[in-house]
Amino acid sequence: MKILPRLKIGKLQPKYPLMQGGMAIRVSTGKLAGAVAREGGIGLIAGSGMGLDELRNEIAIARSFANGGIVGINTMVAASGFRAIMETAAKAGIDVMIAGAGFSRDIFDIGREYDIPVVPIVSSDRVAVLSEKLGASAVVVEGCEAGGHLGTDRLARDIFPEVRAAVQIPVLLAGGVIDQHDIVEAFSTTKADGVQVGTRFAASFEANVDKAFHEVYLNSKKGDVFRIMSPVGLWGNALSTPFSDKAERGEMKPPSCNSCLKKCSRCFCIIQALIEARGGNLDKGLVFAGEHVYRINEILSVKDIFNMFFSGLDYLD
Repeated sequence: MKILPRLKIGKLQPKYPLMQGGMAIRVSTGKLAGAVAREGGIGLIAGSGMGLDELRNEIAIARSFANGGIVGINTMVAASGFRAIMETAAKAGIDVMIAGAGFSRDIFDIGREYDIPVVPIVSSDRVAVLSEKLGASAVVVEGCEAGGHLGTDRLARDIFPEVRAAVQIPVLLAGGVIDQHDIVEAFSTTKADGVQVGTRFAASFEANVDKAFHEVYLNSKKGDVFRIMSPVGLWGNALSTPFSDKAERGEMKPPSCNSCLKKCSRCFCIIQALIEARGGNLDKGLVFAGEHVYRINEILSVKDIFNMFFSGLDYLD
C-alpha cells in the first residue's frame, strides 16, 4: 500500500514521516528520543523543566542510541527558561527545534543563528502563516484530541485543511495516532506530510515513566480523558488521579514557587505535578494523555511500535 510521503524538514529527511511528541516532564528523555531516531523517525527530548547540564547529557544519551538518526528538542514556550534551553540545545548540535504551549519569535532567531530547522506547534491557519513568514521549516497542527496542553477546542483533522491551504511548508498532524489505521487515515485521507505521535510513545518501554503511570494508561476507558485548566493558562487533556481529582475540586493549596513559568496561576505547580506522575506518585501527580489513550492495551518497545505503524506500507514515490 503506497501511502507514505517523503517528509522533509529543512535539510532533514527521516526514513519515516513521523515525529515523536516532546512529553514533559522527563517522559521523553534521551533514551526514548534516541530509540525513535534509530528506528527512522524524529525523536524529541522534552526540554521543559530540565537543567542545562541535564539537557546536554540527555542529548548525548540520545545520540548514543540514535545511530545517526534525527534528534530534536521540544520545549514549552511558557517555560521561563525557554530561550536558554533552546540555545543550549542548539549549541549542543540538536537537529530540529519544536515549540509548543505558546508562540515564540525567539526560536526563529536561534534557528537562523545555528542553521537549525524550527517547527512550531499551531492550532490555526493564522499562526501557521505567521510561522512560515518568520522562517518555519514546517508546522505541526495539534487539536483538542492530543495529550498535554491544548491551544484549541477543535479537532486537528478539522483544522488541518485550513492550515494546509494557507502555507507552502510541510504540515504534520498531531493527535489521535495510535495504530496503523490512524497512520493510513492521516496520509491517505487527511493528506498530512507527516504525523506527530505522543501518547502511543508514552506507552513504550523506553518512555521514562514508572509502572504506575503506564497502568493509568492501560486501565483507561473511552471518555476517561478530561480537560483540566493548567497553571500555564491552557486547558490540558489528562486522566484521573487522586491529585487531579483534588485539583478539579479546588482543594489544592497554593504551592511555593520558583518562577519556572513566565506566567502562572499558582493553583498548583504543573512542573511538580508532571514530575510526580512520571515517578508513579499519583497522589501528587497529573497524568497527561490524548483522548484515544483507551485504545492502547499493551506497552510496546519503540521498535515494535514502528513495526505496528508501518509494516506493509510503502512510499508514494
